[in-house]
Amino acid sequence: MPDQNQAFEEIEKHRRSIDEIDKQLVSLLNKRAGHSLVIRGLKPEAKMGLFDAKREEEILTKVSSMNDGPLYNENLREIYSTILKVMKETPSV
Repeated sequence: MPDQNQAFEEIEKHRRSIDEIDKQLVSLLNKRAGHSLVIRGLKPEAKMGLFDAKREEEILTKVSSMNDGPLYNENLREIYSTILKVMKETPSV
């Protein structure tokens, strides 16, 4: 059983890892948003509507198929549904 100091050090180690992962996630989400904005700009020229429910379901299904846990597929669908909602609401630059 680790003592209090060892437990604290272990917690801090995991928190540093989470901070690094968060940094990567923010970068990846911004890259994703950039691609989404480009697609949004191209859709009118391609005679496509801005909202594509089929594509959103494809994304949610694909993400679930990549899941090795520990998150449940329902958790990933909720996270990605929020990402997709925010991407739709992101103003074009």
